[in-house]
Amino acid sequence: MTSVPVPATMVAPDGRPRRVLMIVENLPVPFDRRVWMEATTLRDAGYSVSIICPEGKGYPRGHEVLDDIHIHRHPLPTEGNGLFGYLLEYGTALSWELALALKIQFTRGFDVIHACNPPDLIFLVAMLFRPFGKKFVFDHHDLCPELLETKFGKRGLQHRAMVIAERLTFALATLSIATNESYRRIAIERGRMRPERVFVVRSGPDLRKIKPVPPQLDLKKGRRFLVGYVGVIGKQEGLDLLVESAAWLKGQGRDDIHFGIVGGGPELPMIEAYAAQLGVADAFTFTGRASDDVLMAMLSTADVCVNPDRVDTMNTLSTMNKIMEYMALGKPIVQFDVIEGRFSALEASAYAKPNDPVDFAQKIVELLEDPDRRAAMGAFGLQRMRDSLSWEHERPKLLAAYDMVFAGTAATEPSIA
Repeated sequence: MTSVPVPATMVAPDGRPRRVLMIVENLPVPFDRRVWMEATTLRDAGYSVSIICPEGKGYPRGHEVLDDIHIHRHPLPTEGNGLFGYLLEYGTALSWELALALKIQFTRGFDVIHACNPPDLIFLVAMLFRPFGKKFVFDHHDLCPELLETKFGKRGLQHRAMVIAERLTFALATLSIATNESYRRIAIERGRMRPERVFVVRSGPDLRKIKPVPPQLDLKKGRRFLVGYVGVIGKQEGLDLLVESAAWLKGQGRDDIHFGIVGGGPELPMIEAYAAQLGVADAFTFTGRASDDVLMAMLSTADVCVNPDRVDTMNTLSTMNKIMEYMALGKPIVQFDVIEGRFSALEASAYAKPNDPVDFAQKIVELLEDPDRRAAMGAFGLQRMRDSLSWEHERPKLLAAYDMVFAGTAATEPSIA
């Protein structure tokens, strides 16, 4: 790419650019859209950016340079289940993150570690560099204690450990970046951070890069309607509820609706088996983790897009990227009624009763049978993205947060004590 002059404000006293090391454990980059948008925004502002992340499908290279951003990837075991699985997954990740951080420090160098959770353990790497003047930015993507509770349905030793890790992460952070106002409130109340050190930077998509493509009618598998979904398939995503919605629709004699599911995750085999068990396997296409071309084709063809995330302590406070992507493509949405989901979509979505697959199915049918309403909802969502939620509106907030980090106006550095 064409080199861009580095703004004077982005240059350290010794004449070099400000340097940021981003660490993300759960997804490869640039597949993680939020992390990539943050990285490219910082690069465009004159920062030198390095990233540590895991390898993943389509991203096998240990090191590559994309658009002047150095990406270092490491192997990672399958997502952990149970105490031993989590210890193996997180222990392996932390070992690689530390080794690669040391390598980067002695080559390109960095001034800030920008940690993207989950898990809330990357502070252990940042803490080792703190005596050398490295600052720590916590990019709060998920509520890890609530995420663990959702996965296991109870609180125990692992939950208490997550609460402690979250508290220590906030304590070490120079500042925190929250994905919405609910997360900001948690950083202030539960994390005890000063309000001026918590910035809200939402995960709105870059409208220059996410655009609809011509529909591919073969994706409907000969049926009249297509319902689209994109996202990770884990326990908290509620795909089992969507399968139950499809089974109820079949029981009502509706055989004209197909469901296109784009995404992979630890629950995918179980969801496929559940669809077969309920006799609706032929109503679903499961692509697994797929390319952007497949994703855009499925969502562009969909008549309605869905977010069946369960109403629980995590999902009700979280902003889901899929909602933003549906809106950016001008698609009407059906979801359960959660605080941040409603804030994002407003009139672009219909809202089903909490965790009720029958009401969810009925909301889908209502929209499928009303094309004028679908068009109005899709237009509203796209306009809302353009007016207030796209990455264009979030970019200045990220840069303002970094101005505070480097200006030293985040007050004194926090204490772990």
